[in-house]
Amino acid sequence: MDLGISGKRALISGASQGIGRGIAEALAAEGVRVILCSRNGDKCAAVAQEISERYDVEAHGIACDLADPAAIDAAADYAQQTLGGVDILVNNTGGPPFGAISQVEPETWQAQFEAMVLSVFRLTGHLLPGMREGQWGRVLIVASTGVVEPIPELGMSNTLRVSLANWAKTLSFEVAPDKVTVNMLMPGRIGTERLDQLYKVNMERTDKTLEEVKADVAAVIPMGRVGRVEEFAALAAFLASQNAGYITGTATAIDGGLTRRSL
Repeated sequence: MDLGISGKRALISGASQGIGRGIAEALAAEGVRVILCSRNGDKCAAVAQEISERYDVEAHGIACDLADPAAIDAAADYAQQTLGGVDILVNNTGGPPFGAISQVEPETWQAQFEAMVLSVFRLTGHLLPGMREGQWGRVLIVASTGVVEPIPELGMSNTLRVSLANWAKTLSFEVAPDKVTVNMLMPGRIGTERLDQLYKVNMERTDKTLEEVKADVAAVIPMGRVGRVEEFAALAAFLASQNAGYITGTATAIDGGLTRRSL
């Protein structure tokens, strides 16, 4: 299927590895010019070089710590100077520490809110006007199924990502007349470095082996396995495509049927 986005411009945060990198590759495979950013600028630059060579597209990798407002401003400026703006923005933030929500200190809440929520508002605020002016744009937010079904040990993530979900839904109303869509993707158990961290937490809590913990995780997923990054990225690429122009304000789980909600 031709997604109709060859030559479009994209900025993907959290793109040095995992889901962010997978989305960057999926977009590049469609001919999208990409900027990858994360705290590890050197790694992003190396990944961008690989992507450029593999897909024969323009790709750049830069450092951007989403906890630093000045770094966010600089990333947006870089996108404007290098690509003349962006058509596709993928907001992909790191997850907060695991642990009991009752033990989170106010200072930690504030720091995580700034890194996970305000950063998305700020980066989108910089790049959205160009999309609206150009009468075409895609804003994607990578969140978690904790938005609709809270996950134990991930209380901060559950809480903060809900605010992003409601922001995204509200924003979708405002920008739809300008042919800009806003959609959230909610990964369940996807085979990334983040899932490896969760395995480690479960091993420490239960004294089980890694194999046993992995088996436990897979057992509660109706499809009997964790998801692949490529599967997640394929949906992201579709939602960023010309073909998805009538899809906005959605929050879609990619979880093998794990969440039990009916809608």
